[in-house]
Amino acid sequence: MSTLYDFKENIKKEELKKIADKINEGGLVVFPTETVYGIGADATNSKAVKKIFEAKGRPQDNPLIVHISNLEMLKDIVYAPTETEKLLMDSFWPGPLTIILKSKKILPEAVTAKLDTVGVRMPDNDIALNIIEASGKPIAAPSANVSGKPSGTELSDIYNELKDKVDIFVDGGKTNIGIESTVLKVDENNVVNILRPGKISVEDITKIGLEVKLDKHIFEDVKENEKVESPGMKHRHYAPNTKTILLEYSDEDSIMINKVKEFKRNNENKKIGIICFNEHEEAYKNMGIMCITIGSKSNLMEISRNVFSDLRKIDDMDLDICIIEGVKKEYIGTAIMNRLIRACEYKIL
Repeated sequence: MSTLYDFKENIKKEELKKIADKINEGGLVVFPTETVYGIGADATNSKAVKKIFEAKGRPQDNPLIVHISNLEMLKDIVYAPTETEKLLMDSFWPGPLTIILKSKKILPEAVTAKLDTVGVRMPDNDIALNIIEASGKPIAAPSANVSGKPSGTELSDIYNELKDKVDIFVDGGKTNIGIESTVLKVDENNVVNILRPGKISVEDITKIGLEVKLDKHIFEDVKENEKVESPGMKHRHYAPNTKTILLEYSDEDSIMINKVKEFKRNNENKKIGIICFNEHEEAYKNMGIMCITIGSKSNLMEISRNVFSDLRKIDDMDLDICIIEGVKKEYIGTAIMNRLIRACEYKIL
């Protein structure tokens, strides 16, 4: 039976020690970060890392991100970063940025998916940092959810699906960002390649004077035999069981609304729902469509915080099809669209 610790108001030192001891014993702990909840284990313990894959039902070719609390931990697991990588760390750590670095290969192969690189980040969350620091170990932690399902942004999202699979849950309330970290790799020409978009955007990295490219797989599927260096690039992700279709964004509200009206007219025998902007809710309800509001179209951070919890609500609505309104591909909107296109398994309206 899992133990639950409530750290929403404050971090309790006695319970923090128990969490650290459990990690050092090879246990699994679900804990909050600023992005989503993670399911963590000692990144240096191969048996503990194996438990993560078993708890999530995670494919073995999907590498894990390693979380650190200080730069001394970084020295232990990777070779010295380049000046460009240091600039990224200085600019965005602690924060929602994972950097793919050359591994010293002291970590189990399961962490790196047998690659010579490893993704590392320093989270911007006091609970996460205290757990890492107290354990004295880098923590391998993918998102806390069963693989393929939407990531957990509050404990109630994920408790039931993981309660018999982990040792400890740490409740820190709803996460601030709501989608996973940006994952990037710096190439030999010092160009920053974003493999998985997150809150740290192309625009943010350009502002510190670096050249940035988006990986082609951000909006395309990865072939089954292709190796990937970042989570979230391969396999079914973020998807509810209900069939979902992504509605492309338009600045003109009427274009999006009329597209949905046409779709409903062509599918009169289907029970249709929609995840939509607050501004469009009344129009869709007037069409007889069940609505889940995701936030204002002018507030991408609000949408980011709600996207995964709203995706989890779809399967409770007994729908044949759920349409999801897409957002503008800028700043964190690029990351939101990356998650939505995978949730809809590349089906676009």
